[in-house]
Amino acid sequence: MTDDSAAPPNTLFIEVSGAGITDVNGLFVPSTAPPQKSESGTLSSPGYWNGRMAWDRADGKSARSPALSYSNSYKSWRICRLDGHLAYDNTCEDELPPTDRQWHVYKKGVPPPPKFEIHHFDPRLPCPSPNVVFVIGGPGSGKGTMCELAEIQLGWVHLSTGDLLRAELEAGGPKATVIEKHMTAGELVPNDIFVTLLKEVMERQTRLTGKRNFLLDGFPRSLKNMEGWFDIFGQSAELPTMLYFECPYDVLEQRILSRAKYSGRSDDNIQSMKLRFETYKAETLPTVEHFKSKNKCIEIDTSQSREAVYQHVIENLAQYTDEESIAQPLSEQAEILLGLRPYPK
Repeated sequence: MTDDSAAPPNTLFIEVSGAGITDVNGLFVPSTAPPQKSESGTLSSPGYWNGRMAWDRADGKSARSPALSYSNSYKSWRICRLDGHLAYDNTCEDELPPTDRQWHVYKKGVPPPPKFEIHHFDPRLPCPSPNVVFVIGGPGSGKGTMCELAEIQLGWVHLSTGDLLRAELEAGGPKATVIEKHMTAGELVPNDIFVTLLKEVMERQTRLTGKRNFLLDGFPRSLKNMEGWFDIFGQSAELPTMLYFECPYDVLEQRILSRAKYSGRSDDNIQSMKLRFETYKAETLPTVEHFKSKNKCIEIDTSQSREAVYQHVIENLAQYTDEESIAQPLSEQAEILLGLRPYPK
């Protein structure tokens, strides 16, 4: 007989939806069932069953406790109806209920099977505040590369402003029509819409992954952006730190021309770069000066080697990054981004 009482606390919440039996749907919370032996002889502990995390219905109406658990005998995750009869299962040895594949309709179930979404924080409560670092730099300054490295190696979430807007358009979300109208006209998306989108994306990332460290690549582009930031996050919100990637224009120009050979981007040319750089100087540099005046701007010279720049990034994010992530060896993708190995052909 095994004992799972030494396992770390179960702090996850599971949202179940779309089941043919509607009473299966709802929020499931870490089980509080008293210690008991399972069918395989495992002695359970609160939040666990058969050595894996287990959950009760949040409304407490299930006749079976835990209502969502793993069976060692059948090697499957199982969820029950309100009356305790098993309704759906998923045969696998995953540590958590699968969210990326379809479940099986069990004997007492009714199709379709439900979908499962795991939350790292109680969805009934406000989401924990994000830890945000703004990343600003001219076109070709390397901010995208450094943000990607911080995501791969340090566990930060890299959010590119352009990618977020394109993803919202492709998803056809409620803001898509307004975003498309402004982007088609060559106008900036209104602050309230864009910052609300940023907040929603960060909250979803935090709830579903537990990650709270975010690098906002390309934001804020203007002081008006900051007005929108405080409108959404509150006037009393602390001003985030800014990483400002400073680089001489001639170096930026050389990088853009080199990148144009393989990037496929329509704006990777001299004419577009000059326009982008003039806009950057007129709108973004005053924002950088504002952050400097508040002692919230960290300037990094990105004309150095990529390895040297990345070390500066590590040093300035170390306060919020766990030591294991900083100490881990570089991945193959990180070495490619740093120029330590060639891109695969």
